[in-house]
Amino acid sequence: MADQQQDKPEHGKLFFYSLVAAAFTGLIAFAGSQNGNTTTVAGLDVPILMLCAAIAMGINWLVFLPSYLAQTEHYYDLTGSLSFITVTLTTLMVTPDLDTRGMLLAALILLWTLRLGSFLFLRIKKDGADTRFDTIKPVFSRFFLTWTLQGLWVFVTSAAALAAITNGIREPLGALAWLGLAVWVVGMLIEMTADIQKRQFKANPDNKGRFITSGIWSWSRHPNYFGEITLWFGVALIALPVLSGWQFATLISPIFVTVLLTKISGVPLLEKKADKRWGDEAEYQAYKQRTSVLIPMPPRG
Repeated sequence: MADQQQDKPEHGKLFFYSLVAAAFTGLIAFAGSQNGNTTTVAGLDVPILMLCAAIAMGINWLVFLPSYLAQTEHYYDLTGSLSFITVTLTTLMVTPDLDTRGMLLAALILLWTLRLGSFLFLRIKKDGADTRFDTIKPVFSRFFLTWTLQGLWVFVTSAAALAAITNGIREPLGALAWLGLAVWVVGMLIEMTADIQKRQFKANPDNKGRFITSGIWSWSRHPNYFGEITLWFGVALIALPVLSGWQFATLISPIFVTVLLTKISGVPLLEKKADKRWGDEAEYQAYKQRTSVLIPMPPRG
């Protein structure tokens, strides 16, 4: 009975966090919808950006329930990718007078999603499980929060691009857009290179139980995250010239990705896991001393 009483506040807190995440998603969608295009849903004029936020959340909540009942995380990353694709295609289908900027932004999101989504899905199929979920999926409220946060991640990450596509302002691509495209390409190449090199490293039986220190990983301990942060800043630069008023709130997209990967779920978790696994090894301590945490730089010393 005591344990159940202790669990109740935790469940309440976790459901509250889910509500806050959904509300924050709605606020960003509302801000980005100002002066934006609408579409008709069930006879009502609905801002396209609000529809996108509802789709991002709805898909994740829909897949959450069977995943919880089956106690599996196998479709978590796949659902995130499906959400990105569905939201992006929705904007393309319902936004009138698409221009080059809008189609470019949509193409960049879709290319990134297909590449990363397939990589993550194949990885979990090969590994058989994602140990991060071992203590999460048995608890309904905790697992629900995880899926809600993925809906938040999908929408907020793509919000600047979606606002630019749907807001109705049409301007030719200028220098800032081309700079943004160049930044996106650099980020995408870094992320792809890091993932390929790590996959090849882990595929070698001689490296079982070891950490990678070669290739781009000799310049950064988390180059894939740096690449992802970089490419979303590129997307924001492409979107920026056609944003106005409250739509500037959607520029939180790359900042959100940066905070998420460097302060919450990315670098801190992996650094803690690596320290626990190899922290007593002199080779690992030397690697940490000479290698940048995030931004690729020549090794120190």
